[in-house]
Amino acid sequence: SRLYLAVFAAVLGNFSFGFALVYPSPVIPALEAYPSPALRLDRYAASWFGSVFMLGAAAGGLSAMLLNDRLGRKLSIMFSALPSAVGYLLMASAQGIGMLLLGRVLTGYAGGVTSASIPVYISEISHPGVRGMLGACPQMMAVLGSLVLYALAGLVLDWRWLAVAGEVPVLVMIILLCFMPNSPRFLLSQGKDDKALASLCWLRGKDTDYPPLGNSRDPFIYKPILIAVGMRFLQQLSGVTCILVYLQSIFKKTSVILVTLVGLVRLFSVMIAAVSMDKAGRKILLFVSGMSLSHCCAREALIEGFPRGRIAQGSSAVGFAGSTASPYPSFPAGYAMGWGPITWLLMSEILPLKARGVASGLCVVVSWLTAFTLTYFFLWVVVPFLFFTIICAGNILFTGFCVPETKGRSLEQIEAFFRTGRRSFMR
Repeated sequence: SRLYLAVFAAVLGNFSFGFALVYPSPVIPALEAYPSPALRLDRYAASWFGSVFMLGAAAGGLSAMLLNDRLGRKLSIMFSALPSAVGYLLMASAQGIGMLLLGRVLTGYAGGVTSASIPVYISEISHPGVRGMLGACPQMMAVLGSLVLYALAGLVLDWRWLAVAGEVPVLVMIILLCFMPNSPRFLLSQGKDDKALASLCWLRGKDTDYPPLGNSRDPFIYKPILIAVGMRFLQQLSGVTCILVYLQSIFKKTSVILVTLVGLVRLFSVMIAAVSMDKAGRKILLFVSGMSLSHCCAREALIEGFPRGRIAQGSSAVGFAGSTASPYPSFPAGYAMGWGPITWLLMSEILPLKARGVASGLCVVVSWLTAFTLTYFFLWVVVPFLFFTIICAGNILFTGFCVPETKGRSLEQIEAFFRTGRRSFMR
């Protein structure tokens, strides 16, 4: 129960991240018609408001490369609360577009730090039997955070009060984490063996048998880093982030209930992934997810080719709102059951202890720079889904040839595989 409490305290950071990520979705339509010129968004400002979060997240990933190994995983997560709280405060009190953009940068920075720190923290405190399920919790809480924002927006909550509401999970997270232990594997890497054992005892109980944590002192690191970075790069190229950021703009001719329904579909799908991951394995879910995403994007690419599918001349927001046969509800479901949660989980599983802090930060930097580029240009591209279809098909090939199966293996066994090249348990 203490292990689950520690995971819950940490993933409140992901809840805040999911809330902040989709904040522009209901806010952009409101600010496009805002009476004050100082806060009114044109198309250019809207693209920056939606995408600048990713630049902040990339900066947060860069910081995490240092923070994860200097402060530790837990303190890095706690540190993220400061820019997050300040960012929400700026957006809640904004008197001009500059304050809104700075608030987005700061909440993005916090999201970048938590994106690199929370999956590693959860992976390092969990045992193999539940690591897959708990490793899906960051994605689950991010989806829940998005869903809560859609629900609050549906209650006609003003965009300023939405920012105030974003402060709540940040404050709860910082209070709970004060009572949680640091990662035992991080403590071991710092030579604090007694504290590492005490942390394990607190998390799993004194009567639990503990596997040796110090088997690998000089692992081969390049292959797992390339796999982790490649997965984060391909995940963002699938287009899911820009779709989530502009979701309500895409559906602006329909009810907010449809947007909330999409959030519910994502939450249900990631829950399926959480309970299936430690039984079916990671790769099979990645295959299913990749095929589902490819199918959805291919159908949407076909819809885009017909004039009736367009809702705005020169806009990429097509098909989804313009076609009754839209495949969109299947897109978040396919993403959330595989390429959403598993890329973060595998990053924390396959990266060796020696480089885990720096490499996880590198993954976040690559991820959010890619997301920024796609999100910024999404509103200007006429037919983006053919590109997304090709990428999603490539994800399937990447999974088959490059991604190892880690179900049921300790982090030390996974590290030993990359060090020795033995494939007996990684197929």
